[in-house]
Amino acid sequence: MNPDDVKYHKEHTWVRVAGNKGTVGITDYAQDALGDIVYVDLPEVGSVTDAEHEISEIESTKATSSVISPVSGKIVKVNDELAESPEVINEDPYGKGWVAVIELDDPSELDELMDASDYEKYIEEESK
Repeated sequence: MNPDDVKYHKEHTWVRVAGNKGTVGITDYAQDALGDIVYVDLPEVGSVTDAEHEISEIESTKATSSVISPVSGKIVKVNDELAESPEVINEDPYGKGWVAVIELDDPSELDELMDASDYEKYIEEESK
């Protein structure tokens, strides 16, 4: 089940906004498709990203996948726990498995993202 308090990007990332900051991670669907995650290439704090650009890479026993930022802004925090325990993403993708916190440049970008029900429809369509 996908939480209602986050917005979803078509590249299977999510953002949970509090104030002018958005916590970003990959969806449960993405972590399930990847399988056992073995390494996360964390973004650099202080770097700037645009929506639709890669901020990180995740390696699993099956594949390497890009983490695409759903929003533009400056990366102000990364989840250092993932360097030692990347499997946390498999265990808790919407909680402890977050990847980065981004200070939002343009909150109106959130309007382009999907809510939980739209994302679930998107997954159904994509898996047909």
